[in-house]
Amino acid sequence: MSDGDSLDDAGPSLQQRRMQAAVSHAQRVRHLSPKFHESTDPTLAFFYHPRTLSVLVCLLAGFLYVALFIDPSNDILNTRWGLVALCSVFIVISVVLFRDGPFIRPHPALWRVVLALNVLYEMFLVFLLFQSKQTGRQMMAFFDPVLGVELPERSYGDNCALTVENVRGGIDIFVLAHSLGWFGKALIIRNHTMCWILSITFELLEYSLAHQLPNFNECWWDHWILDVFTCNWLGIYVGMKWCEHFKMKTYTWHGIREIPTIKGKLSRAGAQFTPHSWTVYQWAPTRRFKSFAGFIAFAVLIMLAELNVFYLKSLLWVPPEHPLVIARLALLFLFALPSAREYYEYYSNPRCKRMGAHCWMLITTLLTELLIIVKFGRGEFSEPFPTHVIAFWSLVASILVGFSVWQFAVAPRLRQHRSSDKKTE
Repeated sequence: MSDGDSLDDAGPSLQQRRMQAAVSHAQRVRHLSPKFHESTDPTLAFFYHPRTLSVLVCLLAGFLYVALFIDPSNDILNTRWGLVALCSVFIVISVVLFRDGPFIRPHPALWRVVLALNVLYEMFLVFLLFQSKQTGRQMMAFFDPVLGVELPERSYGDNCALTVENVRGGIDIFVLAHSLGWFGKALIIRNHTMCWILSITFELLEYSLAHQLPNFNECWWDHWILDVFTCNWLGIYVGMKWCEHFKMKTYTWHGIREIPTIKGKLSRAGAQFTPHSWTVYQWAPTRRFKSFAGFIAFAVLIMLAELNVFYLKSLLWVPPEHPLVIARLALLFLFALPSAREYYEYYSNPRCKRMGAHCWMLITTLLTELLIIVKFGRGEFSEPFPTHVIAFWSLVASILVGFSVWQFAVAPRLRQHRSSDKKTE
């Protein structure tokens, strides 16, 4: 036997064994979650290999620098750095241990970080839930010393004459916030009809809760002309155009090395931050009772996410333009993107028997916020609900219940009796 034969018989090399292990791991992942799997671009394979030891070294180096060079006599600064370090460790552990979610672009690790941030926010809310209202307001002052002071009440419904001056005076930075908010919600909901239903529903909720939150007291033209048919329409229109673009786009992913031109390589690098594929949400609430109930539950969660921020900033004395409010809205947008995808999978796929981690965490977060509002709101909102508000929402609830009974209980039996009568004839 020659030396060449002995080398051939020695078995695969270390690099070949690693490649085989990577392929088998990819096959296991594909078997476990075929819905959300993507084959790794070999050009970007470096970013998909485990880097746990490198991350550990960088994390410890950062801790060492902070521990040696910050002022040990400043207790507030030390507490803030300690919280940052605590959150950093938890995020790193989450990136290493959490499972991948429904999104894989630009990298699955990014969405593990999003899930970790949701867990951290939920832990903060649970801690806040067990504090008194005054302590909660003082905690806001820990993040920003200017907070912790009662806010002046502001109403937008003092002068409701439809004039150019009044309309111009009603246009502020929150007009842009309305449009951006509904642009984001269009990307989350991905259904034009549902966006409009929720847009109108929120304005009706503002009418209904104006006796509790003064900034909900707006003029009729502010509600319908500025909000619904201008800002909300613009955000929904642009957002749904983006959805249509991603829906019609042909997703053919090439490795960067396979693209010959520099412009093509840059375009492919930028495309890493776009969806790998696009799922159109067909809610179809009248198909079966589970779909109807899931549609109502999803709408309630969206409205809860909208209303919670108004009540929290009112109870905790945080101005609407403060970075904490903006950060909460931005985080909730990131939380909602994968959560809506997992909710739709659970909603529409009969074979899906469990809700995804992102969706479960976001629902828990919204309900915890609601518990904080209920606890801190005791004694704050003494004025009872107006009779016409109770009558209106009672009518809406009656219509929904009556429709569901007719659509899913009475009508199917009538159709069944008619079909049996025709067969007997």
